[in-house]
Amino acid sequence: MTDELRPDQTDDTSGSTAGPATTTTAEDRLRQLTGFIEGARWLGGKGRGPRVTAVRRLWVIADESPRVVVDLAEVTYDDGGVELYQVPFALYPEPEHRLDHSFAGWWEDPDVGWTHAYDAVHDREAMAAYLRAFVFPPDGPLSFQRLPGEALDPASPSTAFTGEQSNSSVVFGEQALLKIFRRITPGANPDIEIHEVLTRAGSDNIAALLGWLEVPTGSTGGAPLQLAMLQQLLRTASDGWELALTSVRNLFAEADLFADEVGGDFAGEAQRLGEAVARIHTLLAEHFPTDERSQGAHAELAKAMATRLDDAVDVVPELAEHAPGLRDLFAAVGSIESSAMQRIHGDLHLGQTLRTAKGWKIVDFEGEPAKPLADRVLPDSPWRDVAGMLRSFDYAPRVAAMTAAATGDDGSEQRAYRAAEWSARNQAAFLEAYAGGPLSGDEQALLAAYVADKAVYECVYEARNRPTWLAIPMAALSQAGQSPEKK
Repeated sequence: MTDELRPDQTDDTSGSTAGPATTTTAEDRLRQLTGFIEGARWLGGKGRGPRVTAVRRLWVIADESPRVVVDLAEVTYDDGGVELYQVPFALYPEPEHRLDHSFAGWWEDPDVGWTHAYDAVHDREAMAAYLRAFVFPPDGPLSFQRLPGEALDPASPSTAFTGEQSNSSVVFGEQALLKIFRRITPGANPDIEIHEVLTRAGSDNIAALLGWLEVPTGSTGGAPLQLAMLQQLLRTASDGWELALTSVRNLFAEADLFADEVGGDFAGEAQRLGEAVARIHTLLAEHFPTDERSQGAHAELAKAMATRLDDAVDVVPELAEHAPGLRDLFAAVGSIESSAMQRIHGDLHLGQTLRTAKGWKIVDFEGEPAKPLADRVLPDSPWRDVAGMLRSFDYAPRVAAMTAAATGDDGSEQRAYRAAEWSARNQAAFLEAYAGGPLSGDEQALLAAYVADKAVYECVYEARNRPTWLAIPMAALSQAGQSPEKK
């Protein structure tokens, strides 16, 4: 929400006004949009001086009260970068105080004149218009695609999630979840693309795709713009990260028991999760292009890992003591003659998993958000996904130990020992189930390098964002020369 909207507006930032006294300019509207987007949790370019430099109206979903529109904002940064962000609005002629928390601005809309604009995600009436459009697809430049399957109830009430970062999600009753992509890149969105393939293949390890929203190629003059995806709501789902933390806390509470003796032992779940990831990788390899990484490409991979390490040492000087061993680890990758590459998840960790009564589900197939779309859809090593999950199994117990230590009670040394025990046990269970047998020498070398490379990235992230957590990846790097099978 902006602090300054119009000279004739009151200080009430909820949207109440003293009535229009002057004519707004296009620049004023862009300024208000800049303030709204700059304050949104889903903006990926915070701190880069974002400015909304243009707005394009893609479509009017509902031409009533509220008028529901989908706008595409061009955000230009001080460093010269440009990104596109989707901003769906509910437009009202008068203030709607129930939506104060989602107020975007008060301006003269090019279609309807003076209007109060609110983020449509938080407006049940606006979201009802979205759902009706999926049930009864309208004609127009927006295409509401549906896959065969469960019928949708157009009267289902909506509830917006509040904890999202890069996207916005809305639940419809107990039936469906709509994910609205905020940063838009022309071309097929990997989350939609992979979910469609896995849904048609009958995968039991995802939330089935029900449909998606896009601006087709013919309407854009180029690549399609995929704006949102509608998928099955997993009503009985529990977050994988939270389940892992609960298991760790149970272990900490039993001072005289080992991880395999505690009622909340997670190894069985880790095993089932490893099997689920393996099944998904198998289906992805069957339905997307695969490739082989040559010896030369492995040498380039090793060089890239070493370069990231050098850059990381500049940010985290403590990494220097581990650098020689890590460079040896990365150099071993350069001697690998060949390895398989395929479509992967790209950002796999426990936070991307859900446990349901019918087993584990994997979510969010967009890949690493910082990577360009063109890179995220390329074949990559499945061991990168495995490495991400192994690092997550190490993070969970150490985060739980740090949280317990913050209470000031004794036992930090014992918790550190038990955290390492929990991590090793569940990493081994996951890896054994995923691989289905011993790893070859090349597989061990590749996986160990990916795990170390991920930990180096974590060191930089924690140093910049959560310095008190830096000890977690640093501890992992002290063991980086060991094979995950032997930890």
